[in-house]
Amino acid sequence: MVPLVAVVSGPRAQLFACLLRLGTQQAGPLQLHTGASHAARNHYEVLVLGGGSGGITMAARMKRKVGAENVAVVEPSERHFYQPIWTLVGAGAKQLSSSGRPMASVIPSGVEWIKARVIELNPDKNCIHTDNDEQISYRYLIIALGIQLHYEKIKGLPEGFAHPKIGSNYSVKTVEKTWKALQDFKEGNAIFTFPNTPVKCAGAPQKIMYLSEAYFRKVCFLSGDRDEQGRRYRAIALQPGQQKRNSVFKKKSLLERLFKYFHIYEMLHVTPPMGPPDVLKTSPVADAAGWVDVDKETLQHKRYPNVFGIGDCTNLPTSKTAAAVAAQSGILDRTISLIMKNQTPTKKYDGYTSCPLVTGYNRVILAEFDYKAEPLETFPFDQSKERLSMYVMKADLMPFLYWNMMLRGYWGGPAILRKLFHLGMS
Repeated sequence: MVPLVAVVSGPRAQLFACLLRLGTQQAGPLQLHTGASHAARNHYEVLVLGGGSGGITMAARMKRKVGAENVAVVEPSERHFYQPIWTLVGAGAKQLSSSGRPMASVIPSGVEWIKARVIELNPDKNCIHTDNDEQISYRYLIIALGIQLHYEKIKGLPEGFAHPKIGSNYSVKTVEKTWKALQDFKEGNAIFTFPNTPVKCAGAPQKIMYLSEAYFRKVCFLSGDRDEQGRRYRAIALQPGQQKRNSVFKKKSLLERLFKYFHIYEMLHVTPPMGPPDVLKTSPVADAAGWVDVDKETLQHKRYPNVFGIGDCTNLPTSKTAAAVAAQSGILDRTISLIMKNQTPTKKYDGYTSCPLVTGYNRVILAEFDYKAEPLETFPFDQSKERLSMYVMKADLMPFLYWNMMLRGYWGGPAILRKLFHLGMS
């Protein structure tokens, strides 16, 4: 296999080459939360809601800022998942077991893990309530509650997943069913859906479609997408190779009628409608659509100065990806640092997001954008082309960076690499 570093040369590539060598090694599970359990307190300097990508990353950063004993994470789940790899799991290129680790192993050592679900936010009184009847107050609140899947909004689901031909890469419970459906596919039609709601990673529904091409000839893509970045991802992926792909794209605004197509498909991949978590929809921190209402440059809440948001649960006008969370974490770290010093935030988030569009089992188009949906590319070559090197980055390097750098609070996106490469070319 051609190493990723082969695509660049010169001194500016040395740092990236080092990261690649580390990324191709087998990383062992993290053991961060090693301290003994503490008696839960009812007040913390920094309270983090959510134990996903944004929550764990910010907990690690806040631990260095205010001390582990002053930080708590509210999260009911026992396991933490690196969800971007599920595209490859659904295509049989990765094992599901590689995507998850115990939640206790990723929560930073010494940080309190409150194993409960948030049921109410009261930012006017600087407190939250949990489903175990606890009230917890805070000085600073970071909301990282992610996005909620709504399979139930599709007629026939979730009970329809008992059908052997249906899978979905968006759930740990159904991603392996996608691979099983692909293996069982012999002939006929395959359908890949895209809802008319915001989703995690607008490119993911097409990634599995492209990977599935190795298994069958005709692909039908039903899309209700209204998201500009989602359309941009599709345009980039389709323009270079649409002629060689036997694909049919159809628009459909009402995904709830999907199951009338039962009689025409031999394989179905479902991307469910998604929305903000229920606890946020009626909360004072939400905008009219139910998302956490934050300033798009600083990630500080627009009405509550000691409340901040990160990731999929926010109304930031960019695609909801792990790469976006990484970039946001660095900005939010700086924002909170200055707020704690009664200073005005100066570092601005430009909307950076990334979607490695997997177009085959050894090819990826690395799509990177800003708020304006304009390319914000990291590497000094044409990223609109399918490359083996970018597949290696997607499959091997990025999981390493996620588990060993991002969740420890040391990876704030590729901005440094971008400067390194482009300064080296000037």
